[in-house]
Amino acid sequence: MIIDRYIVKHFLPVFFVAMGMFVMIVVLIDLFVNLVNYLNYEVGFKEIIKVSCYYIPKSMEYALPVSLLFAVAYSLGDLYARNELGSIISSGIPFWRLSYPLLFIGVLMSIISFFFNDRVVIPTLKTKNELSRQLKHMQNTDARSNVVIKVNDGNRIYAVDYYDYDNLTLNGISVIEKDKTENFKTLVRAQSALWTGSYWDFSNAVIYEWGDDLLRVRDFLSTDQYRDDPELFRRSAINSADLNAKDARYLIEDLKRVGLPYTAAQVDYYHRFSFPATSFIVIILSLSMAGRFRKNILLMSLLTSLSVSVIYYIMEMISTMMARLGYIPPAAGGWFPVIFFTFIGVLLMRFSKT
Repeated sequence: MIIDRYIVKHFLPVFFVAMGMFVMIVVLIDLFVNLVNYLNYEVGFKEIIKVSCYYIPKSMEYALPVSLLFAVAYSLGDLYARNELGSIISSGIPFWRLSYPLLFIGVLMSIISFFFNDRVVIPTLKTKNELSRQLKHMQNTDARSNVVIKVNDGNRIYAVDYYDYDNLTLNGISVIEKDKTENFKTLVRAQSALWTGSYWDFSNAVIYEWGDDLLRVRDFLSTDQYRDDPELFRRSAINSADLNAKDARYLIEDLKRVGLPYTAAQVDYYHRFSFPATSFIVIILSLSMAGRFRKNILLMSLLTSLSVSVIYYIMEMISTMMARLGYIPPAAGGWFPVIFFTFIGVLLMRFSKT
């Protein structure tokens, strides 16, 4: 339809300009936050630019909803101010019909945003964070201390003082074995354990055994009975935000299986599906505000876009925090802002000025 092409043609230039502007703002904010540390460690200009370039994909993820909101509000407001949209509606074409191309763009951007985040944003952000830590001489916190995991349906419990997964070594290890009735069976304590490729080889180990109402202790000769995957000890060191959706789901399943806390990872998992839907939500909110500004369209559209975005991100932050603390289910923490703002957008759109 000619009208659809006209609206899209009017919308796209504004969107691309807004996208570039907001991406630049987000990148500059990150740069200024870290600039003092970079200068203190005399980081070169090329390294600083390299870090900023790796942050561009994440900045695009942040800027996309705001840019869509601004572009729709401004382009439709401009058409209203020039009486073009009013003339179209007066000719018998309902406003909801004119919304089709923009709603389609919102759905399309939501789908693209999910795959862009999953395939591009996550790896580049991880690289950016690692490079930034190196430039600021921050200690790598990948190795884990005080690791506790459960295997064999909870009948075997590992307590490790320090896990070095680069060398696949457990330091200060205790292994508690329970029988089928969950009564204490044995306790193995060792100075260290090394992964041989198929089992854990204990060093300077002793074993405590319960029998005949006595607790006996003897030297423990290393055997190949402890074959639990080294990746199990690394799970608690992995940030689910550094994984794509498929690996994040596997992480949650592993955390459940070994008895480690998984609520935070589950909240992040739901959030990576709900956040891309923001693109569709802001289109609805923008359409509901169409025609409300006839003067100072640029300024009012910008202020409205930023205000709505701030409110949305604050609500998202609060719901995510409540889900992490266990006050609400993880799914509610990820999807509540989406559902709430969709309802508000549809309600406002029904009473929008047309």
